[in-house]
Amino acid sequence: MIAVDTHIVIWDALEPDQLSTSAKRALTRADRDGGILMGEITLWEIAMLMKKKRLVVDTDYQTFIDLVLQSRNYILQNLTPAIADASVNIDLGKNKDPADHIIVATALAKGISLVTADRQIQGCPAIKTIW
Repeated sequence: MIAVDTHIVIWDALEPDQLSTSAKRALTRADRDGGILMGEITLWEIAMLMKKKRLVVDTDYQTFIDLVLQSRNYILQNLTPAIADASVNIDLGKNKDPADHIIVATALAKGISLVTADRQIQGCPAIKTIW
């Protein structure tokens, strides 16, 4: 099992060529062997990106998310007290994005690697990343 950052979900669905070879391999393996953990904050981030027209797809939000969730063995992870607590105590340097903190905390709480291209997250010694 692995966790994924929001942009990984989007790239996997719409622009798979953006993914590194390691990321593609990790997604394929996790899809087959235990699932891909997606924090529920990713659902909100995608909704916001679509609302702001920073992510444009040929369908409405609900249909897009349904298709994404059906495309792989995604497991939605809700925000737990442990994840919330960890998210405010993670040092991501200059990254103050609450969603990134929650995504990292979700992977940490589950003890799994996070697939991300975000260099600030990759620089966090507390989390093992795949890129």
